[in-house]
Amino acid sequence: MPVTIAKEFRWEMGHRLAFHTQGCQNLHGHSYKVILELTGEPDANGMVLDYGDLGVLIKPILAQWDHSMMLDETDEPMVGVLKERGMKLTLVPFPPTAENIALDLLTRLSPDIHLPGGTNFAVTVLETSNSSARVETVL
Repeated sequence: MPVTIAKEFRWEMGHRLAFHTQGCQNLHGHSYKVILELTGEPDANGMVLDYGDLGVLIKPILAQWDHSMMLDETDEPMVGVLKERGMKLTLVPFPPTAENIALDLLTRLSPDIHLPGGTNFAVTVLETSNSSARVETVL
């Protein structure tokens, strides 16, 4: 019988949505949370995957993102201004919405999760305590 496991991780990060017109066009930050979920058949020891293995996969990414400013790499002149001031930047090839961050994590993490075919992998990014984006795939 399939079992779902989940592990949460947190980080602090700023961002800006240059296209936005309702406030998010300004530099601002969030206390982000990501929930990684796997649904699959437990192994002989009763585990879908060791929770520590999820940490090994995502912690290097979150260490890069923590206390950085995530910007679309095309967001000039903001990128230039922050680079000149030596700020910690995370430049991405997309507007840094919760949806795009979730998709980026799913894309980056999926190839490193080696489980039997048919295992479901979901990534939920919470930008605030009541706003989230969720994406999933079958491995």
